[in-house]
Amino acid sequence: MPRRLYRFHCLGGGDAVFDLQGRWLSSIREVRQHADRVALGLMTGVGCNDWTVWTVDVRDAAGRPVLFRAFTAVRVDGQRA
Repeated sequence: MPRRLYRFHCLGGGDAVFDLQGRWLSSIREVRQHADRVALGLMTGVGCNDWTVWTVDVRDAAGRPVLFRAFTAVRVDGQRA
């Protein structure tokens, strides 16, 4: 599968963190793994009381939806966060 550009936007509770740079990846598995890393990075870096309303909205370079992942579905070493 060719490498494609994906953007990983985090949305929740009326707030948003937009990915303006994106990441080049070659499989949906890599997209899912990176979405988990993005969510974990935000959860460990920003003080928030409720991550249950947050999601990672992954879009391709044309803005088409690719993956919508709830922070509550994020896996850490095979376990849910």
